[in-house]
Amino acid sequence: MRIVIAGGHGQIALRLERLLAGRGDEVAGIIRRPEQAGDLLAAGAEPVVCDLESASVEDVARHLEQADAAVFAAGAGPGSGADRKDSVDRRAAALFADAAEAAGVRRFLVVSSMGADRVPPEGTDPVFAAYLRAKGAADADVRARGGLDWTILRPGRLTDDPGTGHVQLADATGRADVTRDDVAATLAALLAEPGTAGRTLELVNGVTPVADAVRAVAGS
Repeated sequence: MRIVIAGGHGQIALRLERLLAGRGDEVAGIIRRPEQAGDLLAAGAEPVVCDLESASVEDVARHLEQADAAVFAAGAGPGSGADRKDSVDRRAAALFADAAEAAGVRRFLVVSSMGADRVPPEGTDPVFAAYLRAKGAADADVRARGGLDWTILRPGRLTDDPGTGHVQLADATGRADVTRDDVAATLAALLAEPGTAGRTLELVNGVTPVADAVRAVAGS
């Protein structure tokens, strides 16, 4: 399987690239800065330099040719303002989805955020509120597309603790922590399970092995 990951230098993306390469998949990661290429090569992924904030649909679609699946794991990141939350977390997600459709790539995973469907409560930091709104709009855009077999994954609060290999994966889980390792492992399992298409799922650490949790969702 060939998989193209937008936001290929992100913390979850690099973990996912290592997992996919380790199981024999062909992986490409879209990055904005050429100096990030070495980290992708070390993870077993092909670096593809393309700025999703300025590229055209046609530019991105060329990088998706011959792919079996696409993963949107990009984000404006800490320290960015509200404008970049919109340009990356919403507009770049829509661009990547447009490109996947143009390239004929149906399987499409999105790394979103818990709380993206809700109006941010009063008093929420304005930049974080912009992030949640951008994620929610991007998710709604993807869910409205008939040309994608999409799955949206909404992790809880991310930690850098070692992965447990055990999660809770469901339509709603309640707020809790989840390791980046376990998010990456869940994404890898979701890519191999087409029965999860059309689902928006929340993810936190739990007691069920990742593979079993994904199979359970696919069968529900």
